[in-house]
Amino acid sequence: MKGIYLINPHWQYGNKSKQECVQVQKQALETYIKDHNIFTVKLNQWQLNEYYTIPHALLYDLKQKKADLDVLLLYSEEVLEDFINSYPARWLILKSFFNEVVFADKKKENYFEGAG
Repeated sequence: MKGIYLINPHWQYGNKSKQECVQVQKQALETYIKDHNIFTVKLNQWQLNEYYTIPHALLYDLKQKKADLDVLLLYSEEVLEDFINSYPARWLILKSFFNEVVFADKKKENYFEGAG
């Protein structure tokens, strides 16, 4: 399975710093990628990270490359809430490049659903 993951460096929750929130997103997504044998794709050779941080840049690169991708990975819907609400049409276009959008925090909750 091929996919791309997106991390929002500006998203914060609770009293955690932005750096802590980025680390939480990164760890959850990388764990999900490893557990599900997802091959991450770099669309732009000048991309600094293995992941995207700007939805507009991801959309631009997707339009340029026309890549066949299975999954877009996000930590949670809340991470992209501002983008989704501000640019609903772009969000729909962005999602259309993937077979599915997966939220790693939801999957994490499912792992513990039967425990206890």
